[in-house]
Amino acid sequence: MDRTDPDAPVVRIGGDLAFTTAAPLRAEVDRLLAETPPAIVLDFADLLFIDSTGLSVIVHAWREGQQGGTAIRLRATPRFLETILDMTGVTGLLARPQPGDRADRSAASA
Repeated sequence: MDRTDPDAPVVRIGGDLAFTTAAPLRAEVDRLLAETPPAIVLDFADLLFIDSTGLSVIVHAWREGQQGGTAIRLRATPRFLETILDMTGVTGLLARPQPGDRADRSAASA
């Protein structure tokens, strides 16, 4: 955990993010979301493997962040994770604007 920037704390994720290891990450994400920072950065530089449970933590973070106004940003995503995110549609999900963003307001007024 890196809180150098309080507006965008960084959670470093390494090793395997799978059924047996995803619960602590989800708890940490939920704890951070409760603080309602403008953004949370998930750093995957040291990720070796992810399964559907790990992927669900990313989606959960995005969904809860949308409700609370916290953007979820991914950093240092390995190629295999980029492929999984693209194939499952999560890349598009993460690209959606936050409710109340300038782009969101422009689309609503059009």
